Amino acid sequence: MDVQRYSTPENGIGTGAPGASTVAPWIAPVAAGPLDATLRLPGSKSLTNRELVLAALAAGPGTLHAPLHSRDSALMIAGLRALGVGIDETENITEYGPDLRVTPAPLVGGRSIDCGLAGTVMRFLPPVAALANGPVEFDGDESARRRPMSAMIGALRDLGIETDDNGRGGMPFTLHGTGTVAGGEVSIDASASSQFVSGLLLAAARFERGLVLRHTGERLPSLPHIEMTITCLQQRGVEVKTPTPGTWVVEHQAIRALDVSIEPDLSNAAPFLVAALISGGTVAVEGWPRATTQVGAMLADLLPRYGARVSWRGDALVVDGGIGIRGGAEIPGLDLDLSAGGELAPAIVALAALASTPSRIIGIGHLRGHETDRLAALATEIVSLGGQVTELDDGLLIEPRPLHGGRWHAYEDHRMATAGAILGLAVPGVKVDDIATTAKTLPQFAELWAVTTKAIAAS
Repeated sequence: MDVQRYSTPENGIGTGAPGASTVAPWIAPVAAGPLDATLRLPGSKSLTNRELVLAALAAGPGTLHAPLHSRDSALMIAGLRALGVGIDETENITEYGPDLRVTPAPLVGGRSIDCGLAGTVMRFLPPVAALANGPVEFDGDESARRRPMSAMIGALRDLGIETDDNGRGGMPFTLHGTGTVAGGEVSIDASASSQFVSGLLLAAARFERGLVLRHTGERLPSLPHIEMTITCLQQRGVEVKTPTPGTWVVEHQAIRALDVSIEPDLSNAAPFLVAALISGGTVAVEGWPRATTQVGAMLADLLPRYGARVSWRGDALVVDGGIGIRGGAEIPGLDLDLSAGGELAPAIVALAALASTPSRIIGIGHLRGHETDRLAALATEIVSLGGQVTELDDGLLIEPRPLHGGRWHAYEDHRMATAGAILGLAVPGVKVDDIATTAKTLPQFAELWAVTTKAIAAS
């Protein structure tokens, strides 16, 4: 497979509104028969961008093996380089691109950082930039200016960092770093995103007095992502104490230099594994870790509730969808709380639209603040294909109806684009307006999807 590489952040900028793309729509392939597909996916975006930040703040150089090369990781790399960090491609090249050697350096200001539409960049880099000496400007795509940022901006101000956002509570904004952050105690409401907690924890060990961080909101979504952050820190010798739920304590300490291997992105596996339930047959994802902090691991327990059989073949997780929906099988609607794994919701909602009974999926209200308002977008697009979806305060009610083909808007959201591909397996004529937006975390999506559908046709 030819590797699609991202060395600059100049990809996929747009408004996030329907009709924003001027390219011809991508016609989703329809399942022609049962699958027999084996895939190996690129590295995890969540792990890659956490490890890039930690490597940049570490006590010495380190290498990331098999990192993700996508728009989100390219934006993170560009942002860290702008702050003075050395990041170089090595001669060791895997299927999806080269390893990365990260060399920490004194952080410098007087720079601008383009966050694109990457939540990890806009939430992880401000605490890092606060350690630089001089102003650092943050901005991103037009859609990114609507993403929640006030909790992070407020936390940095409470830590004594001068921040100018003209009262917007979001991008664009400027931090005025002095080369150090005193640290101390700070409270935030991270109800809109667990990334606010992760972003502060990743840099906390470099604060002069460390950090005592308290979450004050009623709920905290995507807890596994905070556990991922804590695990990454612990592997580098940084102890994170949790004296009470919603409170994290990090002492001032060195961040150990480390060579790390990045796991495949298990959330990006969701469309491919769900495809087995729709078209029948099997999909195997190689390199699936037996133990992981990635929320995509939930798929191994979730998909059997829809009738799939899950097994192991060496290091591959195998999902067997039997005869599949296309073969006449019916899958049940379910009541699910996906608060721990909201990024799986678009794939599961697409599957639920093809179920035989209604589904109620809750715990995903925070998805309104992602790349787009995913609840409104999913409801709008499924209804446009003949379905019935009702927005709830914290989720969606999906009442299956016969679906027909039509245009599916991606809203600059990679998971909206892949949800359209999922529905297109069962519904002829689904046209995704901007499949290229999958470059955010999986530039090879369309090619991998084509390989999967060829496997279907050849079976």
